[in-house]
Amino acid sequence: MNTKFNEIIETNDLVLVDFYADWCGPCKMMSPILQEVKATLQEAVKIIKINVDQHQDLASHFMVRGVPTMMLFKKGKMLWRQSGVLSTADLVKIITAQVN
Repeated sequence: MNTKFNEIIETNDLVLVDFYADWCGPCKMMSPILQEVKATLQEAVKIIKINVDQHQDLASHFMVRGVPTMMLFKKGKMLWRQSGVLSTADLVKIITAQVN
């Protein structure tokens, strides 16, 4: 598995991972939503995007069958996972529930 990816999810408190593909319409809809989430939560969460076509090893390891798929990690441990487009409010609520 990707060492840099492991490093990111293990060393940061909360990491939201967006598994996406360039050809995926719903994935494109997630970009501005993720920007709003980052603007709202700022340093409380780190957001990384993983292109499933470029990182098939990670997509396969986490059994990503559809994109977009979001996963929330805390110190390397997956806390939450969901596929499909989510609203800014829903994502903020899910992430803030894990902050404490």
